[in-house]
Amino acid sequence: MKKQYIIPVFVPHLGCPNDCIFCNQRSISGQQKMITKEEIEKTIEMYLKNIKDKEAKIEVAFFGGSFTGIEEQKQEEFLEVAYKYIKQGKIDSIRISTRPDYINKAILKRLKKYKVETIELGVQSANDYILKRANRGHNFADVKKASKLIRWYGFKLGHQMMVGLPESTRLDEINTAKELIKLKPKMVRIYPVLVIKNTRLEKEFLNEKYIPLTVVQAVETCKELVSMFNRKRVEVIRVGLQNTDEITDPNTEGSEVVAGPYHPAFRQLVESGLWYDTIVSKIKKLNVKVKKVQVIVNPQDANNVIGHKRENIEKLKEMYTLDMVVKQDENIKPGKIEVEVLEKYPEFLEDYK
Repeated sequence: MKKQYIIPVFVPHLGCPNDCIFCNQRSISGQQKMITKEEIEKTIEMYLKNIKDKEAKIEVAFFGGSFTGIEEQKQEEFLEVAYKYIKQGKIDSIRISTRPDYINKAILKRLKKYKVETIELGVQSANDYILKRANRGHNFADVKKASKLIRWYGFKLGHQMMVGLPESTRLDEINTAKELIKLKPKMVRIYPVLVIKNTRLEKEFLNEKYIPLTVVQAVETCKELVSMFNRKRVEVIRVGLQNTDEITDPNTEGSEVVAGPYHPAFRQLVESGLWYDTIVSKIKKLNVKVKKVQVIVNPQDANNVIGHKRENIEKLKEMYTLDMVVKQDENIKPGKIEVEVLEKYPEFLEDYK
């Protein structure tokens, strides 16, 4: 499989008509002013210069503000820059992110003209009350309509959802995942809500009207959501906001994060937690009191099986007085494990022989 590289181009808060309760695009993207086509070209050239793998799939991705909501002339101007590199054979595709209420047939025809391949929709929730509470300015019917149109026109569909919005419950988030799966996206991003400076959510937090999730709560919910999407073969391409100079530990100088389930390795916590549950389940089925096991995994899964800062190894030791050894084997399929008992505790009656 070819390695994929994303060239990110941030379009800060240009096309978004709403002031969502959680959003401060300047903080999230690190940009405050409109980008120019010259800057886009410079960004693409910089990334291309540093990508050494000539066989890699390269994609320019317009992130940030709602791309299809910006002035039409600007859209075409930006797309033309990226499309030039497609025609030159230097990149393979274009990806954009936008709002579900900024999708229609005319917009999709324009995107098709410039060889856009993937469209990601900011869904956030399938609950109309939660969407209104977050001041999203659209409802879930807009999501369904836009998703069907995107697929009908042959684009790859992506969804973005949030965990921990005001008044949203774990059940709401599970129901959102169920509703998204029905719409058949190819990929999904899951974002636990962080309280960002200079947002309406910050005011609610400071006035004690909003209590953010803890890291543990967010991880437990995201574990369930990731499992749901994995079972339906929907690729989870991100869990948690990308770490930047602005999106970092709230105690770090310069951080725009006030509170919430921030962790520098949030996705690893989620995936390690899923592996931990799998390992414990397999051990419990062995019907013996296990003292030491060897878990055999594909090398690409080893870090998550061990856990962030060896968390899974330490937790097994603490919870079950069990030692775990991790062995890497390329013959094991990614996502699969084999468990071998290396040592077991003697049966009760054996102590008296």
